[in-house]
Amino acid sequence: MKQRYDFGYFLSEGFRSIFTHGFMSFAAVCMIVCCLLIMGSFTLVAVNVDHMLGDLERENEFTAFVDERYTQEQTQALQATLEAIPNVASATFVSKEEAQENFAADKADNELFASLPATVYRDRYRIHVDEIQRMEDTVAQVEGTAGIAKVRAELEIAEGFVVVRNIAGAVAVILVVILLLVSLFIISNTIKLATFNRREEIAIMKMCGATNSFVRWPFVFEGMLLGLTGAVAAFFLEWGVYTLVGSAITTSDTIALITVLPFQPMALRVLGVFAGTGLVIGVGGSVLAIRKFLQV
Repeated sequence: MKQRYDFGYFLSEGFRSIFTHGFMSFAAVCMIVCCLLIMGSFTLVAVNVDHMLGDLERENEFTAFVDERYTQEQTQALQATLEAIPNVASATFVSKEEAQENFAADKADNELFASLPATVYRDRYRIHVDEIQRMEDTVAQVEGTAGIAKVRAELEIAEGFVVVRNIAGAVAVILVVILLLVSLFIISNTIKLATFNRREEIAIMKMCGATNSFVRWPFVFEGMLLGLTGAVAAFFLEWGVYTLVGSAITTSDTIALITVLPFQPMALRVLGVFAGTGLVIGVGGSVLAIRKFLQV
């Protein structure tokens, strides 16, 4: 039996097989779409949660109070020293007068606090850090800087953000891996049902001298086409669902604190991940499904 090991032949056979077994192909594509939608939706939720935590982390800051004995020039010169400390993103100077205004605005309903003179306050620096997990070390270095009288930092809150981000990241990875394995199992069994109807065809090809590779490759291309079709369909469905949910959250007053990232900047990455995952699920499912029927 003369065998043609060329790309065009295997691709055409895989394409023909999709339409020959239309219902099973449709079922396989639907399963891939469902699996990708579940994984994609959960991953996008995790990305948005991570972004919100990142925003909260960037807003988290601590305050360094300047020694009262320092002159205005010495106090201003401290900015360069503080910003040179590793992990310090910026050091913003706040004068006594600004501190008084900010405090008075916060305590506008209390005349006692609002009438405190500026001399009660100290010059200070609001310090932002690059990496919140290193905040404790940064606070210690700032506190040891000459000219800094004391530091006020909410280290427990900072540590809480780090713990929440680490847990969220770990849970996201674990669930995505589990969903990927479940998807591979489901699509493998779906394709196996389609392959079962062709077991006699495979047996005849084997008895005529066809090698395992010659029999396997059309199924691999079939799985690849099914995976890519499911990935493209899932991508556009994910885009639509994400946009609808994002619009509902944005226009809602009750959940206005939740921010949703726009889909367009992530579209190419989502499409790439969907296409890659669809290929893995389709091709992997086909290889697992055909393996049993090659043992003739």
